[in-house]
Amino acid sequence: MSEGAAKKEDKPRKFQAIRGTRDLLPPETALWNRVEQTAHEVFATFGFGEIRLPIVEEVELFARAVGQETDIVNKEMCTFPNPMRFSEFYRRLRESVSKGTNEMGTLTDLLPESEMISLRPEATAGVCRAYVEHNMQQLPQPVKLYTMGPMFRWERPQKGRYRQFYQIDAEVLGGTDAPAIDAEVIEMVMTLFERLGLEGVQLHINSIGDRNCRPKYVELLRAELQKVKDKLGADSQRRIETNPLRVLDSKLESEQKIIENLPRIGDHLCQDCATHYAAVKHELGLRGVKYQENWRLVRGLDYYMRTTFEITAKGLGSQNAVCGGGRYDGLVELLGGPPTKGIGFAIGEDRLILSLLETAHSPLATRHSPLLYIAWMGEKAYTTAIRAAKNLRNAGFRVELPPVEQKFGKALGQADKLGARFALILGDNEVSSGEWTLKTLADGKQEKLGESDLVEHLKKQL
Repeated sequence: MSEGAAKKEDKPRKFQAIRGTRDLLPPETALWNRVEQTAHEVFATFGFGEIRLPIVEEVELFARAVGQETDIVNKEMCTFPNPMRFSEFYRRLRESVSKGTNEMGTLTDLLPESEMISLRPEATAGVCRAYVEHNMQQLPQPVKLYTMGPMFRWERPQKGRYRQFYQIDAEVLGGTDAPAIDAEVIEMVMTLFERLGLEGVQLHINSIGDRNCRPKYVELLRAELQKVKDKLGADSQRRIETNPLRVLDSKLESEQKIIENLPRIGDHLCQDCATHYAAVKHELGLRGVKYQENWRLVRGLDYYMRTTFEITAKGLGSQNAVCGGGRYDGLVELLGGPPTKGIGFAIGEDRLILSLLETAHSPLATRHSPLLYIAWMGEKAYTTAIRAAKNLRNAGFRVELPPVEQKFGKALGQADKLGARFALILGDNEVSSGEWTLKTLADGKQEKLGESDLVEHLKKQL
C-alpha cells in the first residue's frame, strides 16, 4: 500500500445527521423557544398543566392506541427489542439463522410484541397511559394536560416532515363530553396561533358520529365504494375492506369526483350526535371562532367519535395542516383504564415554525440577534464593560461582550455583522467621565449617557 493511500484511509470520517433528522441551529432556535414559551403561557390560562413523557414506550401501547393495521404501526415506527431482553432476542436470532432458510421473519417473530419497545410516534397514547398508571381519574375531573417534544416515524422525509419531528400536544381527559369542552379546546389552539401571528389560519370541523351511527355509515360507504372499486387506485381499493373512511382522505386527482358523490356522514348521524355537533358549532360561535365544515375530515380508528378538526396555515404548500385533533371517548378504556371521555390535538411544530418563518408579518418571524454590542478598550474599560453587561442582562437585554480587546473600528464592524442594534462604546474617556457612548448602528447617531440612565433609555428606545 502506498503512503498516499495510507494517509487517505487515516483521514477521519466526516459525520452527518441521519437522513430525516436535522440540527436546529441559532438563530432559528430562538423562534422555537418563543413558540414553546407562548404555548406554555396560553395553555396555562386555560387551566392545562404540563406532563413530560418517556420517549420510549411498549409497542403494544401504540398498536392499541394508533391501530395495529395503520401504516404508523406496520411501517413507520422505530421498534427494537427491550434491552433487558437482548440476550433472548439474539439467541432466537442465531437459531433462526442456523436453520439456513434465510427467512428470519419480523422482529416480533423472534420476540413477542410485549418484549418490544418503540420510539414514540405520537403523544396521545402516552398521555392516556400516564392517566391510567397514576390513577388520575381520582383527581378533580376533567384533567387537562399538555406535552411537547420529539416524536419518531420512519416515513419518507419531505418539506416540513422529518423522521424525528416535534409536536405540541394537549389532551382533556375525564369529566363529560359537553360540547363546550370541544369548543374550548379548539378556542385554545386558535388563541395560540393568533398570539403567534400565524397567517392564513383556517379551522375545518366535522362530526364522525359514534358507535351507534358510524358503523351503519361505514357499511353504506363500503357498499358504495364497491360499486366504483375499479375506478379507484390500489390504496383506496385496499382500504375499502380495512378502513373505508380513509378513502375520503385520498389526494389522488382521479378519485376526487368519485369521492364527491359518496354518501356524507353528516346525513347519517344519530339524533344525539347531530345535537352534539350543532351545539359545538353554537359554542364556537359564542367564542367568536370562525370555522368551515368539511365532511371529508374523518378519523379511521373506532374510538374516535363526534368532533374532529384540522387547522391549516399559509406557506406549507398542499400539505398545509399544522394541527389535527378530535374526540376519542373510549381510548383510555382500550388501554386498561376506566370509561373516560377524551378530546385533544397535536400541533406539528416543525410545520408551524416553517409557516411562521415564511410569514412576513408574524411578530415571531424575525431572527433575533444580540441587541447590544459592548466595544471596549483598556483594562479599566474591560472591568466596566463586564459590570455593564451584567446589569443589562439582568434587565432582560441581549448583550454581546467580546472576550478580547478590539480597536473600535473592528468592534463596530463585528457588531454590525452580528446584527446588533446598538453599540456601547467604553474607553478611557468614558470610564473617567462616567458618560458612556451609545451608538445606534442603523443611522450612526451617538449619545452620551450616565451609567444609571442607560437601562431606562434603552427601554424607551424599544
